[in-house]
Amino acid sequence: MTDIVLKDLDPALLERITAYADTQGWGQARTLRFLLEQGLRASIGDERVSLDPAEDGVLAAAIGALEQIPDDTFALIGRGPAQSAAAS
Repeated sequence: MTDIVLKDLDPALLERITAYADTQGWGQARTLRFLLEQGLRASIGDERVSLDPAEDGVLAAAIGALEQIPDDTFALIGRGPAQSAAAS
C-alpha cells in the first residue's frame, strides 16, 4: 500500500482525528483510511449505506408499519386538539 504524508495539518483537525480514533479504539492509519473513504463518498455523492441483515429486517418492519397508518393521520402531527377539530 502507498504511504501518504499529510503536512501542515491544523492542530485542531489533528485533535479531532485523534479523538475520533480514541472513541473507535482504532489506530491512526485505520482512522485516516476510514475518514478519507467516508469523506470521498460524501464528496462525490456515493453515500451508499449497507445494513446488516438484522438492521435491514428492522427497517423493513418499521416501513411496513408506517405504510399501514392512514394518510390523514400524518396531517394531524404537531396539531393540538383545537387545531385538529378545526381542520376536520
